[in-house]
Amino acid sequence: MPSYTAPIRDMQFVLHEVLNVSKQDVPGYAGLEPDVTAAVLDEAGKIASEVLMPLNTVGDTEGCHLENGEVRTPTGFKAAFEQMKQGGWTALDLPEEFGGQNMPYILGTAVGEMFSAANQAFTMYQGLTHGAASAILAHGTEAQKRAYLPKMAACEWTGTMNLTEPQCGTDLGLLRTRAAPQPDGSYKVTGQKIFISAGEHDMAENIIHLVLARIPGGPEGIKGVSLFIVPRFLVNDDGSLGARNAVTCGKIEKKMGIHGNATCVMNYDGATGYLLGQEHKGMRAMFTMMNEARIGVGMQGLAQAEVAYQNARAYAMERLQGRAVTGAQNPDGPADPIIVHPDIRRALMDQKSFIEGARAVMLWGAELIDRSHRGGDAAAEGLVSLMTPVIKGFLTDEGHDMTVLAQQVYGGHGYIEESGMSQFTRDARIAMIYEGANGVQALDLVGRKLAQDGGRHVMAFFDLVKTFLKENEGDAALKADFLDPLKAASKDLQAAGMFFMAEGTKNPNAALAGSCDFMHLFGHVCLGLMWARMAKAAQGALAGGAPDGGFYRAKLATGRYYMARRLPATALHLARIRSGAEPVMALDAEAF
Repeated sequence: MPSYTAPIRDMQFVLHEVLNVSKQDVPGYAGLEPDVTAAVLDEAGKIASEVLMPLNTVGDTEGCHLENGEVRTPTGFKAAFEQMKQGGWTALDLPEEFGGQNMPYILGTAVGEMFSAANQAFTMYQGLTHGAASAILAHGTEAQKRAYLPKMAACEWTGTMNLTEPQCGTDLGLLRTRAAPQPDGSYKVTGQKIFISAGEHDMAENIIHLVLARIPGGPEGIKGVSLFIVPRFLVNDDGSLGARNAVTCGKIEKKMGIHGNATCVMNYDGATGYLLGQEHKGMRAMFTMMNEARIGVGMQGLAQAEVAYQNARAYAMERLQGRAVTGAQNPDGPADPIIVHPDIRRALMDQKSFIEGARAVMLWGAELIDRSHRGGDAAAEGLVSLMTPVIKGFLTDEGHDMTVLAQQVYGGHGYIEESGMSQFTRDARIAMIYEGANGVQALDLVGRKLAQDGGRHVMAFFDLVKTFLKENEGDAALKADFLDPLKAASKDLQAAGMFFMAEGTKNPNAALAGSCDFMHLFGHVCLGLMWARMAKAAQGALAGGAPDGGFYRAKLATGRYYMARRLPATALHLARIRSGAEPVMALDAEAF
């Protein structure tokens, strides 16, 4: 059975030696001293390894079951959920006034990686609740906040987001669910939603559905969509639960992965709902939840890559097969461990260099969110808005690829369910699809985010890279291995942006045909920047006589690998972008 150990040392390195969190001017960060974050991460790591990981295979093999309209979660999930609630892990970064601990989002992100790596399907129940609570916090009335948030923070009530319908996924302007106004100010919601994660289950006494629907007489298309709070059980004025609402689970989808999470078809048959935010402004309210969810999904790609890598690394150390070409490394055994072979090393280094770079990008993104939400920093808000499709799309595409590489290390044993490696690949696959498929993320990046606010945010990103390069240009130890590759990759990204500016207005397909390549190019530059920052920190630690020099030397070697072997992919992506729309659009539809 696979195992998981929380990568606390690496998280602490990024938090305190790269981002220097306790020295930042973000409200709440002064308390993030190393001993504080270590205590939180250590305890979360124990829960991930000892409670959640053993249930990962259970959830995968048992799945969820619909019985007489009620969903039964896998064995052990309910008890584990109670343990999570009792420990306060479900509300780590929510406001204290509603029962949260008000810790920064960056710490919640680090903890979330651990929980997701150990059991992605399980962690989705509380993750979706957090997103729904954030939407109510941002757009709800004071009465709605008091009614729902304390119970949701404690996960006594959980939450969902209901967007997709059979005839519409990405194009929500096509949705048909209706919300008819009632004399008492409520609405009667009628329609069907599909692919609703955690839509029905037995781990909470109530489920608070956030549902997109149309108010009759509103504008056509996306401009006529509103958002509603539709609880499974109605809530009385005193906070107690009332009658069952007219919302039911009609079916649990049979899926490739995340079997432990109930993905439901939800039927609303005149269910009582309450407007969240303004009429016909539902997407504004829902995007509060969706943007948080997209960052969280990017974290899922990283998390599945991490747990798959850990097990592949252990297998490569133990599995005996063949001899090293330079001579036997295990002369007393019948063969050498496969980690002596260069191609196995390549597979492991691809994984390790991606994971450590992605973790730094993820935590940096979380810092920007804290700067925006806690400090009101508009520049940080703009930058993280730009980076959201990159974090979601690039980290999930690459994260899935890394689980495949980890499975490959096992050879045939990776294809056998007994090893557990296929689950990581199957669970990682959904992250490329939900919360906006990655192709849509790429279109959003190129079609909207690049030009947002006159291109101010992408220019701010380029300035970050230029400033780092300039500040460190005299560091000979960094130059050849880190600064020069980062400069070349950044120039590729700028050249791609210039191509879109020159060609996109004349032929929009020329830009959109290269959008996925641009998203990956951007992602590589983000990882390259963070690897350069990590290399600087590691060199400083070694120069200062750090006692665990092996950690820092490994960090530098891993960073050099990324810069030499992975970052040059930016040139390939640029070449594809410059090929324009013609190769992509050449065939008539009938010729496919």
